[in-house]
Amino acid sequence: MLRTRIAVSVAAAAAGLAVLTACSGVETAQPVVAPAAAGGTGGGQIGGNGQAGAGQAGNAAPASTDAKLVVADVAEIGQVITDENGMTLYRFDKDTAKPPKSNCDGDCAKAWPPVLATGDVQVQGVDKSLVGKVTRSDGTEQVTVGGWALYRYAKDTKPGDATGQGVGGAWYAANAKGGKAGQASAEAGVVKLSASKIDGLGDAIVDQNGMTLYLFQKDTKKAKTSACNGDCAKTWPAVLSNGKVELQGIDSKLLGSIKRADGTEQVTIGGWPVYTFAKDTKPGDANGQGVNGTWFVIEPNGCKVGTSAGTAAGQAPADSGAGAANSSGSGGTTY
Repeated sequence: MLRTRIAVSVAAAAAGLAVLTACSGVETAQPVVAPAAAGGTGGGQIGGNGQAGAGQAGNAAPASTDAKLVVADVAEIGQVITDENGMTLYRFDKDTAKPPKSNCDGDCAKAWPPVLATGDVQVQGVDKSLVGKVTRSDGTEQVTVGGWALYRYAKDTKPGDATGQGVGGAWYAANAKGGKAGQASAEAGVVKLSASKIDGLGDAIVDQNGMTLYLFQKDTKKAKTSACNGDCAKTWPAVLSNGKVELQGIDSKLLGSIKRADGTEQVTIGGWPVYTFAKDTKPGDANGQGVNGTWFVIEPNGCKVGTSAGTAAGQAPADSGAGAANSSGSGGTTY
C-alpha cells in the first residue's frame, strides 16, 4: 500500500474539487502509426535524465592513462570517492553493476565524463578488490567500483563540488563501495509529485526534480501493468516508488500504483501509469507532448493535457506532428 503525505493548502483543496470532473477526452488506448522514426533508446542521448553537456565547462577526461581513487569527505554528503584531483565521482542509476555496463554515451558523456584508465588504478580508502573496468561502446576502459561505472560531472568546477548529486533522480556521488553516498539511498524511494504549470500547455504534474510527467495511451486507464518496457522504458523512464509518495496540489484519491514486468512499482495518477521523458533536459520542458500521438503531459486531475474542461478552454495541446519531430533521431523503434 502506498503511504501518502499530503501538503494541504487552500489552493490544493480547490484542486481536489477540480479532480471530480472527468476528463473530456477518450481515455482508452488509441494506437497511432508514427510518421517518422523515433530516436534510439536514450542511452546515447541522455545526461542525467537529459542533462546534455554540449558546451559545458568543467573536468574533461584526464590525459593520463592511469587513475587514482581517493575517499574524501564532501560537505552535506559525507564520504565519497574522488579522483586524483579531488573531483567528486558519480554513478548512474541507468547503468548496471551485474554485469557492469555504462549506458552514458554521446551527449551524456560530455556532461558526465567517464573515468578512464588503460593502466593501473591506484586506491586510497577504497577496497582494491572492488575496483574493476568495463569496456565502453567506443572501446575505452572505464573504471568501476562495486561494478558501477564512475563519472565526473562537467558542472563541478573545483575539488569538493558535488553539484551532480541527485541530478535527474539518477546521478549520485559514489561511496567507497560503489553505492550512493549521503542520504541518496534513503531518499531514493521517496517520490514527490506536485501540480505545476507548463508554458504553452497549462496545468501539469512534475516530479521532485521539476521534470514533466506523461501518460502513454497504449496503456489503459486503471491498467494492471505498463505497456512501455525495454527500449521504450529507456526513452520514457517510469516513475517508480518503494511505497512513499508525497503529493502537493494533487488529490490523494487519484494516487495508485501498478507492478511492472520487472517487478518494480510504478506510480499511477487517475489510473494512468506516469513517466518522464529522456529528452526533457530541464524543469519546464515538455518535449514529449504529442510524441507519436500516444504520449501526453498529464494534468493534476489525471487527464491528458487538453482534455479537461479548464485546459481545453484556454490551452491547446501540442499536435502529434510536433511530437513526431521531437522524437526524431538515429532511427529505430518509435515510442
